[in-house]
Amino acid sequence: MTLRLALIQINPTVGDLAGNQELMDAAVRKLRDAQPDLVVFPELAVTGYPPEDLLGYRRFLDDASSAVDGLARAHPETRILVGAPVLEGDRLYNAAILLHRGSRAHTYRKCTLPNYGVFDEKRYFEPGRRCPVLRFGEHAIGVSICEDIWVPGGVPKIQAENGATILINISASPYAAGKVEERARLVRHRAIEHGVTLAYLNIVGGQDELVFDGGSLVYDAAGRLLARGRRFCEDAILLDIDSGSVPAETALDEEPFVQPRYEGIEEIEDELRPEIVDLGSLDRADRVALEARSPLEEPSYDEEVYRALVLGTRDYVRKNQFREVVIGLSGGIDSALTAVIASDALGPKKVHAITMPGPYTSESSLAGARALAANLGISLIEAPIHDLLVAYRESVVRLLQTESLGVTEENIQARIRGNLLMAWSNYHGGLVLTTGNKSEVSVGYCTLYGDMAGGFAVIKDLPKLLVYRLARWRNAAGPGTDVIPEDTLARVPSAELSPGQKDSDSLPPYPILDQILEARIEHEEPPDALVARGFDAETVRKVYAWIDRSEYKRRQAPPGIKISTRAFGKDRRYPITNRYRPA
Repeated sequence: MTLRLALIQINPTVGDLAGNQELMDAAVRKLRDAQPDLVVFPELAVTGYPPEDLLGYRRFLDDASSAVDGLARAHPETRILVGAPVLEGDRLYNAAILLHRGSRAHTYRKCTLPNYGVFDEKRYFEPGRRCPVLRFGEHAIGVSICEDIWVPGGVPKIQAENGATILINISASPYAAGKVEERARLVRHRAIEHGVTLAYLNIVGGQDELVFDGGSLVYDAAGRLLARGRRFCEDAILLDIDSGSVPAETALDEEPFVQPRYEGIEEIEDELRPEIVDLGSLDRADRVALEARSPLEEPSYDEEVYRALVLGTRDYVRKNQFREVVIGLSGGIDSALTAVIASDALGPKKVHAITMPGPYTSESSLAGARALAANLGISLIEAPIHDLLVAYRESVVRLLQTESLGVTEENIQARIRGNLLMAWSNYHGGLVLTTGNKSEVSVGYCTLYGDMAGGFAVIKDLPKLLVYRLARWRNAAGPGTDVIPEDTLARVPSAELSPGQKDSDSLPPYPILDQILEARIEHEEPPDALVARGFDAETVRKVYAWIDRSEYKRRQAPPGIKISTRAFGKDRRYPITNRYRPA
């Protein structure tokens, strides 16, 4: 006999308990004719992920509990597995709750709590220690949550050893470029390793800096892909799974998933206890056969990153209830890509651009801004800053008692533009999108309260070379002719804040800079390792020093979408006051 499983990728909003419950209600109602034996929702679907310090508010936990019970009462005829926080006495658990016949039939408490990178679960939750196998007639199902399957051994191993032939893992796994391949290898590896069918359900949507990309997966014990969820959008996977395990016919992946932070997994295993929970037979009527699901084509690397940026931007604006956005459009590549992403995310009518030419703005830059706005169909306001700069400069000269302002005069221009954008935002209620990239933000090549002023930094985790790649990918993707003018792509990068200025006057060439930044930020390589690889020692020394000195700027920058494995913010947390310098 088969088990009909429905895996539902939803896009919840953190804290919107009623809205999230409504999302799940609608999904269950839509599936009624298919008669699934079990409908599954992702990790902490009731609250959204991560709820962070909302979990310290008792009323929030009570309301979340009420939402769970309301979902159970609304669908007494349906077995539903849903992620939610569960408070038991003074202990809070990250839980998967099985609902049936209008009440809670069973609760699994997450055993392996991640506490690295963007995860901070030990701050909030206690670990569970029981590994239940849920029996529905001849079906034996092991339920786990996210990190439980990333470590070797532990919960899935114990459940399989105690008879589970189907493992269900509900997850909230944030996106990073290329991570989908790692997830697929993991799920396939665990399915083969434990001789089970493994269904992995991931959440979808943007939450502050994070993007959750869906891409749910089901593999059988022979390592065959049975189903895959769509990326970067809500989706429902319906499939029938045979109750018996499939003999493993495929060797395990060569690379085992052993994570150093869990070298003591054997000690955790000693504390885990198996549990058999008999939930009765399925008692279902005959059902219509499921239609075959069309194979999904995975996006390329560039498309994947671009779609993550679009989803993250759309959800940040939508979930924070902004009606529209505004961008300072310089005619350069960074603001061009930001405007295109915003237009794709929100529609051109909700995107407004202001171009603010100054004394050093080239005609080609102004023409590029006009052409891009026309190509996108977004509004463009031209607001020259010449008169403002004269008045501002006179005041600063009186203050400082000198005519020689140097870089100070460059920063004045950036801050005038930031003030104009924020004035537009104050008056219209729209969100300012900043346009700085990771290469600039890393080394502090940006102006605090100037081009860093805004509410959301769309491309802050994109190195400069990736900005160009995504711009060319978007032009090729269409529809129609190139949306970003070729002149914008071809022009020499410049802030245009002084006569004849080029980025290369202040920074190493971007092909070199981006490699040094990746080594330092992504891999924590010491400077001598880069010098040994052939990089100029003085260039490496300067870049490393710039990164450290710019921490105070980054702390004051708006949040932006995490794309890499080491984004500034929750991933990479360095002290501002810090005198350590690697030799």
